Amino acid sequence: MNAQGAEAFRRYRIQLFVATWLSYFGFYVVRKVYAVVKLPLKEHFGLDDIQIAWPWTIYLVTYMLGQFLAAWLGRRMESRRILAIGMSVAAACNIALGILVDAQVASAFLWICVTMGIFGVAQATGWPHNVALFANWTRKAERGTLFAVWGTCYQFGAIVGKGLAGFLLGWLGLAWSFFGSSVVLLAFTVYFVLRANERPESVGLSLHDEAEPGQVATAKDGTAVRETGPLPRAFVVSVIAMGLIYFGFKFLRYALDSWSALILGEHFGLSTSFAAYFSTAFDWVGFLGVLVAGYWSDRIPGARRAPVIFLMTCGCLVVTTAMWMVGLTSPVLFVLLLGLIGFMAMGPDSLLSGAGAMDVGSRRQAAVAAGVINGLGSIGPIVQEPAIGWLKQNQGLDAVFGLLVMIVLLTTIATGLLAKFGRRRGV
Repeated sequence: MNAQGAEAFRRYRIQLFVATWLSYFGFYVVRKVYAVVKLPLKEHFGLDDIQIAWPWTIYLVTYMLGQFLAAWLGRRMESRRILAIGMSVAAACNIALGILVDAQVASAFLWICVTMGIFGVAQATGWPHNVALFANWTRKAERGTLFAVWGTCYQFGAIVGKGLAGFLLGWLGLAWSFFGSSVVLLAFTVYFVLRANERPESVGLSLHDEAEPGQVATAKDGTAVRETGPLPRAFVVSVIAMGLIYFGFKFLRYALDSWSALILGEHFGLSTSFAAYFSTAFDWVGFLGVLVAGYWSDRIPGARRAPVIFLMTCGCLVVTTAMWMVGLTSPVLFVLLLGLIGFMAMGPDSLLSGAGAMDVGSRRQAAVAAGVINGLGSIGPIVQEPAIGWLKQNQGLDAVFGLLVMIVLLTTIATGLLAKFGRRRGV
């Protein structure tokens, strides 16, 4: 690539990184509203812990199923087009939720559940297809560091989403927690459509990677040729194994994300707005874990991710155990340990679903790998929502955190096996 081509490549890649960063940031801004408004919704509709978990459980089920749909679509459509549709539908669903929470009709809660189901499918387009676009524009040796920086989108998206929802809740009321986030996502959708290019070939450029096991077949106009043949067996086995491990990380991550604001409000007596702000400790410290894990994994010969995943998961087990033993004794300890769990969990989480998903196959398989890994992992959030709702209501918070310790222990064992046997696939 000559100097002029290299400059053009840099410009288009930065453009793509910004557009995809804002895309997934926006997905998270709208996604985080429900966790913040759980307590007001619980009081508004007169629900218990199990009932208030149902809309989010429905979302999680359709999000999980949507991951597999997104993986299937990734072999037939451009990721850029799928994302534009997904972002638009997600924003529309959040607007509908804002209308429904203010509706004075008996069926409002039922329609909230229906809307959350559609919302889950739309949200499912976000991760696999942003990862696919990222893979199209990067080489394996640089993905850990670059994706660690890019991965701050969902850390900051969670922080801004929770903070914005809490602020608008206190200022303008429940419905505006949903409306405000939708405005943000719609603005980013417009930017994404104008700036994101599917791959370097779409703008007359190319990206060679000596570690790439296969090149993307393209038509004369730079669009991808549809891929419909069978996937390699080794690829399928590796992706399924990574997805099952990812179950544990998503169980832990969504449990703390979904319930920490409610615990801070009920157990420690904080206001809804302050509980929302303090619950972002998981995300604030977690994004540092993403940066450290990505940079560290690129420095290992062959840019292998599994050793870093295993060591950070061991740290996560230690901190989660501390949360179980002393975390509920004071709000300061709870928030401090929440942040440390975020650091230890979010690094492996990002590597498994991001750089690891891109590395396990070719670029054209990135959407499939990310979709299947995230889809299998997304069973964890589905299970945690009713399980923690039931445990919290019937056994208390001590039982909730005891369960989280057990999940992290099993995940630690699994990541140790991944580190031992993953060398052959370069994981």
